[in-house]
Amino acid sequence: MGFQPNELDPGRSARDQFGWEMRAHRERAGMSLDQLAKIVNISKGHLGRVERAESMPPPDLPGMLDAAFGTDGRFDRIYQLAKNEKFPGKYRQAIHLEGQAAVIEEFASATIPGLLQIPSFARHSLRAGQQHATEQEIDALLAARLERQKRLDSTTPPRCWFILDEATLRRPVGGLHVMCEQLTALADEKRSFITIQVLPFAAGEHPEMGGSLMLYTLPAGGVIAWAEGAKNGEVIDEMPKVAERRESYDLLRAQALSPRDSRAMIRRIPKEYGRASRDAGRMAKE
Repeated sequence: MGFQPNELDPGRSARDQFGWEMRAHRERAGMSLDQLAKIVNISKGHLGRVERAESMPPPDLPGMLDAAFGTDGRFDRIYQLAKNEKFPGKYRQAIHLEGQAAVIEEFASATIPGLLQIPSFARHSLRAGQQHATEQEIDALLAARLERQKRLDSTTPPRCWFILDEATLRRPVGGLHVMCEQLTALADEKRSFITIQVLPFAAGEHPEMGGSLMLYTLPAGGVIAWAEGAKNGEVIDEMPKVAERRESYDLLRAQALSPRDSRAMIRRIPKEYGRASRDAGRMAKE
């Protein structure tokens, strides 16, 4: 079965419109991705991600497309809108909710929440999820993630409650040095509006196994949920379904360690890493 291009909705975002226009003009010109890649001097893989609206267009691409297709600045005009859309379309609504929420409650099962990540950890986490991205693309994603964190340092930060699965603390993203720095930052977190709890392995099964869950309480009082898997996410705004996710989150909170015991566990794990590293070094010498 041949390659099937994904569906793009040019009305969904400027990034989608850029990809849709690029595909339409390329196909109208009878040009393959390979051929266009040679003309604009960008790899086929990178160009394909731009066309599928998975990556931001590089800054010099719009001008080269306008020259290649004779579109008199059309791609440059769309790019001026698209460059303000820092996040992929499937996450944009969740990021918007995060930016508006008065209360953010998150259960993280796979990795440390983006709002709590230090830069070195964030870079390795982004690279793991975007293995074929260029360094320029990773830099842009990292800048966007760090920009999100600035709200926590504002004069009116949201009330934040994070429940971290123990697995997020024990997977050494970026290696032991980076992971220990990240855990130290979590353990030293002193902002009064942020509460961190750990859901230990000993808690056993729970309602959100295999995914992560965010609850955003808006200033007017309504709650919207965001359920996320490894490669996708879903906004949940129907009241009965939001209520189900609220119950799940409350159960997770009840099963988690207290904030004090959670901090103690977070501080203990880097010491365990250190002992394991020393033991491995001794064994290697013997």
